[in-house]
Amino acid sequence: MNRIDLANLIFEKLDSEKESLKFQFRNSDSGIGYLFVDDVLPTDIAHKIAKVFPEPNQMLLKKSLRENKYVAAQMNLYHPLLEETIYAFQDKKIVEIIGDICDIQNPIPDENLYAGGISMMGKKQFLNPHLDNSHDKDRNLWRVLNLLYYVTPDWKEEYGGNLELWPNGLDQKQITIHSKFNRLVIMETHNSSLHSVSPVTFDGYRRCVSNYYFADSPLLDSDRFHVTSFRGRPENKMADLVLRADTFLRMALRKVFKKGIKENPHVYKKDQ
Repeated sequence: MNRIDLANLIFEKLDSEKESLKFQFRNSDSGIGYLFVDDVLPTDIAHKIAKVFPEPNQMLLKKSLRENKYVAAQMNLYHPLLEETIYAFQDKKIVEIIGDICDIQNPIPDENLYAGGISMMGKKQFLNPHLDNSHDKDRNLWRVLNLLYYVTPDWKEEYGGNLELWPNGLDQKQITIHSKFNRLVIMETHNSSLHSVSPVTFDGYRRCVSNYYFADSPLLDSDRFHVTSFRGRPENKMADLVLRADTFLRMALRKVFKKGIKENPHVYKKDQ
C-alpha cells in the first residue's frame, strides 16, 4: 500500500462519517475540541502497520521527568509502510476534509514531522500533562491540530497509555480517550489544550502514528508563543513544581534565542 491508496481509504471512512464527526467535534468539551473515529483503515492493513513498527532499541528513548517514551521521525530508517501511513494523513484531500470537519481554514500538514512521526510506550512509560509547543520548527505557523492514529492490536483501556484531556485544568477530572486499535483521535492544540498519556501498566507496547497540522493563525485570540510546557500529574505536586520551573527557564531562553539554543533533532531530514 502506498500513501495514495491509504489516503483514499482514510478519506472514504472520514467522508462516510463526516456529519457525525462534525457533530462530535462541535459538541466535545468546549475547552478542547476533539473527536475519534474507529476502524479508520481495513483491519488487515492496520495489523500490517503494527507489525512493521521497529523494536524499541531502534528508536530514540526520551526519558525525563517530563516524559518516558520511544519516538522516531527519520522514517527512511524503517519499513516504508510506516512512512506511507504518516504521509497519507498529509494528503490534500485528507487535510481538507479534516479542516472541514474541525472548522479550520486551510490547515497545513507538516512534512518535516516536527514532533510527529511514530512513538511507542511500554510498561511504566508515560507522558505528563503538557501543552504542545505553539509553532512549527521555523516559528512561522501555529500548531492547531494533533492527529493520533493508534495501531496496537487488542490494546485494552485498562492497559494505560491512553490520551487524557484536561479542559478544566488539573484540579478537575480528566477526559480519557482509549488508545484503541485502528482508532484516529484528533484534538485541538492551543494555549489551553492540556493533555497527557496515562502510564502504561501492561507488559507490551502501545504504538502510535502522529501528525500535526498548522495554520497561519492560532485557534484562539488569546494564544501566545510557548515552548512545550509540562506539568506534574495531580497526585505529584513536587514534580509539578519542578516542571513549572523548567518551563519558565526554557521560555526565558527562547526570549533570547528565538529558535532555541540548538536545532530540535526530532524532524525528518529527507537527505539523510
